Amino acid sequence: MRTSEETLARLRDCPHYGIAELLEIMQVLRSENGCPWDKEQSHQSIRQDFLEETYEVIEAIDMDSVPMLREELGDVLLQVVFHCQIEAEQSHFTFDDICDELCRKLVIRHPHVFGNVKADTSEQVLKNWDSIKKETKHQETAADTLEGVCKALPALMYAQKLGKRAGRAGMDWKNAEDAFRYIRLETDELEAAMQQGDQQAIEDELGDLLFSCVNTARHLHVDAETALNGASGKFLRRFAETERLVRADGLEMAELPIETLDMYWKRAKQAMQQSRKQTSR
Repeated sequence: MRTSEETLARLRDCPHYGIAELLEIMQVLRSENGCPWDKEQSHQSIRQDFLEETYEVIEAIDMDSVPMLREELGDVLLQVVFHCQIEAEQSHFTFDDICDELCRKLVIRHPHVFGNVKADTSEQVLKNWDSIKKETKHQETAADTLEGVCKALPALMYAQKLGKRAGRAGMDWKNAEDAFRYIRLETDELEAAMQQGDQQAIEDELGDLLFSCVNTARHLHVDAETALNGASGKFLRRFAETERLVRADGLEMAELPIETLDMYWKRAKQAMQQSRKQTSR
């Protein structure tokens, strides 16, 4: 069905847009006389877009930028509406169906607000939430709860959630010290696999080492994903300072041996530490 000129004009000249207009615009973009690109898309083809837009929201939060957050949340909402329109065209569900299911879930999982359950602390709220979630998702065993962790999560986040849920079933280290000891054990096993030259064993042991690091992070109340992002950011800043120092001496990094680069790396580290000390004064 072709969109009327009247509808196009109304949507083009709308003085203030709301969710109803957004849904209608997406419907128009996917219609017969809509956008060629939008009409060709599927869940699979825009999957990566959804992921990237979500990460951009996280970046806006990290940067504490309100204008950026507003824009990026809009981009995430666009992805929601886009996927919804694809399903609505197949008569599977509508945006209203999504809202209805979400609202019902929120009411059910907040019995301390909408019912008679008492929960005065966040800990009690989370305990109730987990209990209700297990019941509504028909998770009868501890393994079911682990299977329920989203497998599309980044590997560190996925591992940390698995460890947390296993801990609720009693399968966990008593403290950070016990978890840390396994890092040493897995390091030794990785070294042995390297000496044997067994590539599959190397991959397996490296995975076990990373998983042990995640468990230790969890016991230290550190988010492994955040910690690694911080380390990556620190590496990037130190790399840039190393390159600056190398070029200041009229040299190029790619032409220097690793021993020389390591010397510049240490100088960069010292310079950055000194700069932080001066800033903190």
